[in-house]
Amino acid sequence: MALSISAPPTSSSLLPASLQVGRWSSSAARSARTVAFSLRRPVLVARVASGGNAPSSSVDEVVTELDAVASFSEIVPDTVVFDDFEKFAPTAATVSSSLLLGIAGLPDTKFKSAIDTALADGECNTMEKPEDRMSCFLTKALANVGAEMAHLVPGRVSTEIDARLAYDTQGIIQRVHELLKLYNDHDVLSERLLFKIPATWQGIEASRLLESEGIQTHLTFVYSFAQAAAAAQAGASVVQIFVGRVRDWARTHSGDPEIDEALKKGEDAGLALVKKVYAYIHKNGYKTKLMAAAIRNKQDVFSLLGIDYIIAPLKILQSLEESVTDTDVKYGYVPRLTPALGKTYNFTEEELVRWDQLSLAAAMGPAAEELLASGLDGYVNQARRVEELFGKIWPPPNV
Repeated sequence: MALSISAPPTSSSLLPASLQVGRWSSSAARSARTVAFSLRRPVLVARVASGGNAPSSSVDEVVTELDAVASFSEIVPDTVVFDDFEKFAPTAATVSSSLLLGIAGLPDTKFKSAIDTALADGECNTMEKPEDRMSCFLTKALANVGAEMAHLVPGRVSTEIDARLAYDTQGIIQRVHELLKLYNDHDVLSERLLFKIPATWQGIEASRLLESEGIQTHLTFVYSFAQAAAAAQAGASVVQIFVGRVRDWARTHSGDPEIDEALKKGEDAGLALVKKVYAYIHKNGYKTKLMAAAIRNKQDVFSLLGIDYIIAPLKILQSLEESVTDTDVKYGYVPRLTPALGKTYNFTEEELVRWDQLSLAAAMGPAAEELLASGLDGYVNQARRVEELFGKIWPPPNV
């Protein structure tokens, strides 16, 4: 799930404006076991705004590094699993195969009945082929759990689309429509939903068609400028770049023109990609919001200030929460990414093309190709594990 810890009032928030309040709870995080989430903190009143010149609070107030960074970007804790929803109330959620595995692995969780109900579904049970039946169970379980989440959180619920459909545009669209109908049957409206789609060309094309219907999409496994630019042109609501994974690849490989160019300039390859994509989106006026994931350390967070969303591991968030700032701020709490960045970039004709399947394939580079394939393999394996588990426990007891 994805809980938004804090952000300045902005239309890019995962939450409606009327619900943009909350508090990060490190003690609750320690009880975590199985869900992804996003919290919001109170509006920051301290000398940590742009340029470090925000007016001081009229009363003494402890300001942590987490308060500071959350005044520029929406901070989203990385996926976790927890067994006591009431102790740690999230505001938004992501439903995935890994979440279903976590739920199924806990004997007493409030979402277990959602899985049991999916396994008892009459439509799925009439399917003759075991693989079709298990795929149906998986889809129903995602929607059932997602609907439970949607009734418990005020923000949006993002639902993972089966990675086995990554190269099938119509298959992705059909699956999204199936999930949307199931959500609507549970009285969850489409504006409360995002659908998380792999950023293959077929996934990007599915995003374009779905967004034209008013269905919000969240493109993941983005490792290259070409993927991100094509997704922005398609009108994707959210594009997620894995900063740390790009950096990791760059440390052990060579031969990717995009990464080699960043390294020659003395830049971090992952951060350079985010900066370039952010500039492209704002230079061209696309609606797409940018999300940075695979954050490795606190300095990554400071370097990304101003981006729409930062997904950070709990250990980094807890470190930020435990670090108190003072008037002599250790780090310059200024946005590193602002809309004005678009004016400083001169993109080549090749980068400003109207992307199609051939131009995207030619521009991907070995890093994006390898990382995309690896990410898809991981998601496919998780989906298969869920189906194998469902095959062992189907039919559920008392049905």
